[in-house]
Amino acid sequence: MFEVNGILYAGSAKELLKIQDAKVTGDKMLLLTFSSGEKRVFDATVLKGDVFAPLNDPAVFNNFKIVHGVITWMNEEIDCAPEYMYENSYEYLDMEAVV
Repeated sequence: MFEVNGILYAGSAKELLKIQDAKVTGDKMLLLTFSSGEKRVFDATVLKGDVFAPLNDPAVFNNFKIVHGVITWMNEEIDCAPEYMYENSYEYLDMEAVV
């Protein structure tokens, strides 16, 4: 069980994860803001296989959309689950918060 905004849920918080915002920060790198409020950096080089091959083209990779909390490319032909992106990303440390 976990709590979000004062509401108690059964199950895992990761089941409800959605991506609220995303920015390309480098070659196949995305800064993601999750519905939990967390910002994390995702290195898309972990996306392997023929289905993800078009993402090697920066023009395709940089042209993503967020549809119902999921990052999609190529008119929703390619997508990646927010839970997978969360599990395969690392915490983003905002340098302004550190200074």
